[in-house]
Amino acid sequence: MTPYQSYVYAYPHKTAYRPLRPEPLLRDVWAGEDLDTLFLYLHVPFCEMRCGFCNLFTRTGATEDLTGAYLDALDRQATAVLDALGDGASFATSAFGGGTPTYLTASELERLCDIAGRFPGFGAVPLGVETSPATATTDRLTVLAERGTTRISIGVQSFLDEEARAAVRPQKRAEVEAALDRIRAVGFPSLNIDLIYGIDGQTPATWMHSLNAALAWRPEEIYLYPLYVRPLTGLARREHDWDDQRLTLYRIGRDHLLSEGYEQVSMRMFRLPGVTANGTEYCCQTDGMVGLGCGARSYTSHLHYSFEYAVGASPVRAIIDAYVRENDFTTARVGFRIDDEERRRRHLLQSLLQASGVERGAYRARFGTDPFDDFRADLTAFADRGWLETTDDALRLTPEGLAYSDAIGPALFSSRVRDLMAAYEAR
Repeated sequence: MTPYQSYVYAYPHKTAYRPLRPEPLLRDVWAGEDLDTLFLYLHVPFCEMRCGFCNLFTRTGATEDLTGAYLDALDRQATAVLDALGDGASFATSAFGGGTPTYLTASELERLCDIAGRFPGFGAVPLGVETSPATATTDRLTVLAERGTTRISIGVQSFLDEEARAAVRPQKRAEVEAALDRIRAVGFPSLNIDLIYGIDGQTPATWMHSLNAALAWRPEEIYLYPLYVRPLTGLARREHDWDDQRLTLYRIGRDHLLSEGYEQVSMRMFRLPGVTANGTEYCCQTDGMVGLGCGARSYTSHLHYSFEYAVGASPVRAIIDAYVRENDFTTARVGFRIDDEERRRRHLLQSLLQASGVERGAYRARFGTDPFDDFRADLTAFADRGWLETTDDALRLTPEGLAYSDAIGPALFSSRVRDLMAAYEAR
């Protein structure tokens, strides 16, 4: 079994979403939901460049007219969502993602924060924001710091210029380090640095070089991502079988960060002990998400919904253009209805892929059954491979199991989700 099948950062994936007919009113979708610990997410679908490995919903070359129109639409959507939520909504954490939120100018970021500020608690709860070396300017960072940002995440990928070029990420190390200087100078409670392993030409020595370069900044978090070749991205023409190389580099990175005092939170995430107020504290198994923007998802207990999904440049532009012209945001357009079996599966999957694993007591309290009983065949197969350890209190992946997270996650998908994903036509 290849260890690199797909990164499961949410379940189900958007390729399992379908048009909702009839479109349910958001007021009905959110009626009766637990609104005590919501996650507020604002999506900015713009970047200054498209990295070769990227399959995110984003476009390049957006003009000031387009970004302004996008913020107008975001404000209209916020009005509709606030009306649907009614009184009593409480947000536990928030994030700006993308794309690259700092593609927006400082004044546009002020407006983005004003829109987010319409939701209860914004500015008082953790806020995580993604940035890039080219857009992490002092004026933008200052706005974010003043508006309560607790975590900045910067995609570096490699501190070697030739590796960055190989990943179709044309940047210079000097530019990266200048951006990190500015981030630390402005001051945020938490800095995350993203690195990628498996790049063409990368070796254990060059991987250690990037790891140590990142560690020089003592970031509160470091994410280690395996390189994927995905459809409709700049690297999709490359057909290499480099599983062994990625596994070797993963283990080097994991062991090095552990030796430097970091704790492993998941296959990708490593964090300094004691770091919590950073915008990543969210129980995605049970908490709802309110997403604004044409690439954002929203989660309720019975429906996940968003807008149309695409990766290719032309359809992404068309979806963004339709979003900025939209005046009626009172319904859910595209989504996936969550039944009891899928709720159990999602809880198991999202918990098991964390180093802390599945709390059996919490699962029993929520569903009235034990997770091992509900998913005995899958979990037994993982245990037989040495990937799973079980105690009376928890089900946890072993270190080798964490290394195979990108195989374990897809293996837990339901047949319904698999069929929908297989039928999806990439565009």
